[in-house]
Amino acid sequence: MAAQRPSRDALIALEQQLSAEYSEWQSRKLNLDMTRGKPNAQQLALSDALDGILGGHFKAADGSDLRNYGGLEGLPEARALFAPMLQVNPDEVLIGGNSSLTLMYTSALFAWLHGPCGKDSAWRLEKEVKFLCPVPGYDRHFAICEDLGIGMIPVAMNDDGPDMDAIERLLKTDSSIKGIWCVPRFSNPSGVVYSDAVVDRIAQLGKIAAKNFRIFWDNAYSVHALHDQAPALASLMDACRRHGTEDSVYIFGSTSKITFAGAGLAFMGASKANLAVLCKHLGKTTIGPDKVNQARHVAFLKDTHGIAAHMLKHAALLAPRFDAVLQALDSAFADRSMGHWTVPQGGYFVSFDTVPGCASAVVKLAAEAGVKLTPAGATWPYGKDPEDRNIRLAPSFPSVDDIRTAMAVFTCCVKLATVRRWLQG
Repeated sequence: MAAQRPSRDALIALEQQLSAEYSEWQSRKLNLDMTRGKPNAQQLALSDALDGILGGHFKAADGSDLRNYGGLEGLPEARALFAPMLQVNPDEVLIGGNSSLTLMYTSALFAWLHGPCGKDSAWRLEKEVKFLCPVPGYDRHFAICEDLGIGMIPVAMNDDGPDMDAIERLLKTDSSIKGIWCVPRFSNPSGVVYSDAVVDRIAQLGKIAAKNFRIFWDNAYSVHALHDQAPALASLMDACRRHGTEDSVYIFGSTSKITFAGAGLAFMGASKANLAVLCKHLGKTTIGPDKVNQARHVAFLKDTHGIAAHMLKHAALLAPRFDAVLQALDSAFADRSMGHWTVPQGGYFVSFDTVPGCASAVVKLAAEAGVKLTPAGATWPYGKDPEDRNIRLAPSFPSVDDIRTAMAVFTCCVKLATVRRWLQG
């Protein structure tokens, strides 16, 4: 139970004390950034061996020239390497460029223009198109919907995944819903891992929704655990096979936080029918992907064991950064009266909830003290958190020392904004 709120006299004294502490932080002219989940330089250096790894050998396993055109779906050896990450079969994998976000946007765009299952299924033919958006969620997913004019319906996230009762109820009553965004393992930003039961219910959505409904399953953090005991994720495609709904799902992943963030590989998994439709249109935009980079990644990562060993090195660099964030929060808000937060077991973020009405003030105070945070509301569609309380913390990029400093500023700002809110009534 949260501690009892201090008396007004105590709050006035506390506000004066915190204002003085805050002014001291402002005087230090800090310039710290915790806005995005970017790999730090040490993480990127883990993959420096990619450079030159082919040693001038530009032949694929089938003897074809990696430097030439062709191979729209990707090298067979690359498709086999990343199929386990997507939890699909190798012949259900498409290897793209360096950005899974591009694959997501392209998939949504093709569904809008051409339809996910034929021209009569084009979303543009509908009077209205909406997506279900578990919240808090990923701002770049929401941006895709905004860019294409797709409406968004927030759905609450529970400790085991999105509120499936609400999702099923909405799908049964609103035929304009054509998709749902999901980050199923170490969700952005909460760190939630979808339970087996939730995955199974999501697999059955294809029975409830229209034929042109698609699950956008962004498994961005499929191998990004912070420790060995992190919970596993059930295979959505296996569940879909059990329920006969394989065509209802697009699965996405990438090496953006495995090798080089700007020079990695993106990939997606889908049924053969879905891949055929996507490739039909994708073939109008390219004659083939960067097979040299695909071969570099196969040579570097080798197999699932190689990926797992590589990710242990990432975890060793990330875990102390997450520990610094969580230790600061535990120390500052032990009674939980001024906020609540998640304790993720993987991924790249910590989700912090202030008392209602304080998130924007906290972000503004932090910025004026030299600590940049993701904008308040970014984790909600249209950037509008109705309770103005959620803040995404991204500890991956700064050093541990910088994180400790940034968190000292952050906790001061949370306390100051909360006390001022309480003084207002």
